[in-house]
Amino acid sequence: MQLVDPRFMRDNYLRAIEFRSPTYIPCFVSIPLPTWRRHGEKLIRIVKKHRLLFPWFDENQLRSQKPAGKPPVFRDEWGCVWKFTVDGLQGIVVKHPLSDWSRMKDFKPPDPEAGLPREGEPPIPWSEVEAFVEGFRGMGGLVVGFMPHGFFFLRLTYLRGYLNFLKDLVLEPPELEKLVELVVEYNVEVVKRLVRLGVDIVSFGDDLGTQRGLPFSPASFRKHLLPGYKKIFSTVRKGGAKVRLHSDGYVMDIADDLVSAGVHVLNVQDLVNGLNRLAKLKGKVAIEVDIDRQYLLPFGSPDDIRSHMKKVVDVLGSKRGGLLVTAEVLHDVPLNNIEALLEALERLMMAHHELQ
Repeated sequence: MQLVDPRFMRDNYLRAIEFRSPTYIPCFVSIPLPTWRRHGEKLIRIVKKHRLLFPWFDENQLRSQKPAGKPPVFRDEWGCVWKFTVDGLQGIVVKHPLSDWSRMKDFKPPDPEAGLPREGEPPIPWSEVEAFVEGFRGMGGLVVGFMPHGFFFLRLTYLRGYLNFLKDLVLEPPELEKLVELVVEYNVEVVKRLVRLGVDIVSFGDDLGTQRGLPFSPASFRKHLLPGYKKIFSTVRKGGAKVRLHSDGYVMDIADDLVSAGVHVLNVQDLVNGLNRLAKLKGKVAIEVDIDRQYLLPFGSPDDIRSHMKKVVDVLGSKRGGLLVTAEVLHDVPLNNIEALLEALERLMMAHHELQ
């Protein structure tokens, strides 16, 4: 089937984010391990019916997958201590190496040569990253370089502690500029290594928003953080790759700043930001709508999900492209809602030609 041919999928994705009239709206679904554990064979049967969304699904590989076996506590290469409570889901940082600025004088960032960083896990050796890239390139598929979730703003909060860093943005201690520069330069060096491998796109994650707004003022963001994003993203663009940025929370007050920083694809939550507000970005940046996993997917009805997906396309869709859809199906989502979501996504993929 042409739609699931890796070369066709790559071309369609690039057309979508470059506003060059894609054949269909790119849609992506993530199903973490705890969700598979809860629903088991019933979920496997549902997923097998949706090959457009899961073209390479291998049920035998899934059944043989063992728990990650992460230690309940992990110290990362920055010295941040993570605590995990649910296998297959992310943990939280419980000890911050720079909670006291007095430790700054002896602090050193990790070596970028150690590998591609991951949030709450050891880095991936560059030899493995190169093999991954070459594998996708050999199939003709889209080659994505994945930077960690929490690469910049969140990393600063992991190092200092969330409240400490928010205070830093207001009080502006002399150590702040040095720490920001240190984290930016580390990211630049890692990104240089990624783009040298010839990736099509570099995907970043940083949760900049809260449920109702930003945790900092837009002015503080523009003064202390925006220059760093611009420097990191410009490294990607100079290397000939695209920039994708994910952020949870409400970010509309700085959305235009993120676009100006060089983002090609902005992955943001739908209901928190509001579809009508997101529509103001239409044509400026490719919008990857992250379907609400707080209320709609776990507590809405199948009809609610179908209605919402139609509204997403009505408000943000265009024949030119610029719309992508992603959904993470957590373990609190009932089976009938999962099925409704997958059916709705495949329907909107196939109905793209009806857009104006």
